[in-house]
Amino acid sequence: METLVDDIGSFPLPSGTERETFKRAYRLSRGAYSKGERIRDDAFLWANFGKVTLDAFKMKLQTGLDVVNYPQQYDGIAQVSDVVHSAMEQGSFLVNDKDAFLPEIKLINDEAKSLSEEFGAKIKLRVSIFGPLEHYLKEMGTVVYEDILDSYAETIRRFAKNSIVDNDYIKTEVVSIDEPSYGFLNVDAAKERIAKVLEKAFDFYGAIKQVHLHSSSRLPDLLSVKNIDVVSFEYAASPKNIESVSRRLLDEADKRIRVGVSRTDIDSILAELHDKGNSKPTVDQIVEDENTIRKRFNAAKEKYGEILAFTGPDCGLGSWPSQEAAKLLLKRTVRATSNA
Repeated sequence: METLVDDIGSFPLPSGTERETFKRAYRLSRGAYSKGERIRDDAFLWANFGKVTLDAFKMKLQTGLDVVNYPQQYDGIAQVSDVVHSAMEQGSFLVNDKDAFLPEIKLINDEAKSLSEEFGAKIKLRVSIFGPLEHYLKEMGTVVYEDILDSYAETIRRFAKNSIVDNDYIKTEVVSIDEPSYGFLNVDAAKERIAKVLEKAFDFYGAIKQVHLHSSSRLPDLLSVKNIDVVSFEYAASPKNIESVSRRLLDEADKRIRVGVSRTDIDSILAELHDKGNSKPTVDQIVEDENTIRKRFNAAKEKYGEILAFTGPDCGLGSWPSQEAAKLLLKRTVRATSNA
């Protein structure tokens, strides 16, 4: 089976764009979409959310990725927690179905025809959403209140379900529920309880279901979640992650895998360059060379074979110093894995 190249999601804002202005435009765009309005009709929203997001999405499409995540330029937790907090004002942690949407998906779907025509193909979209465990940890901590945890699971399910698009121009190929803290900091619940929560969150249809982790230490606990298709973890910055996940383990659970093969831990990359006397590295120096990425990909492919369904960068690129650097990383990752 062919290994597809995707990305995890986050992407830098363009140079000169004020983050606070973007945040304001994002929140107002959510309100406009809630009322059924098109943000093209509002000059402020279009300039500071619509165009910023579409330009970033086009940059990703230009890199040759097989499956392209929407550019997550707003805080990934706040994407959902803003709406959860509104629900909490009404006495619930459960977001109404009509309010469980991502403005980026609304925008990309509105512009799907022109995007598809510009790039000459139906676009394969990836959607990433922070998961119920991550949201619960940020809002409540590690002590479990069953009803609240279940509300988070159902809320994430609604966001996921409402992010699935399939028309002549665009298709949501993958929905990834991201649990970056899992394996480092966990809610105080047995693995059976955690599996039940994730099964609820993944209870939707119409796309490949992926769970993305930063650590593989507790990944085996998630193999019992029946409606997860693909498990994903970092490998480039954390090479030992791959040691704890065997092909046999995945085969027995009927799961496929995504392995990150290019580093995105920008603070560590810059620190290493500084230690070598390079305090002002160029974009070309920040991004790993194709040969380094190719060696990792080949090692992962040799271990997992045809069940290596996806590969790409370790994690998102939101903290990278520029869009140009982030785009170059994606381009080199595509070339390294395509020519391996």
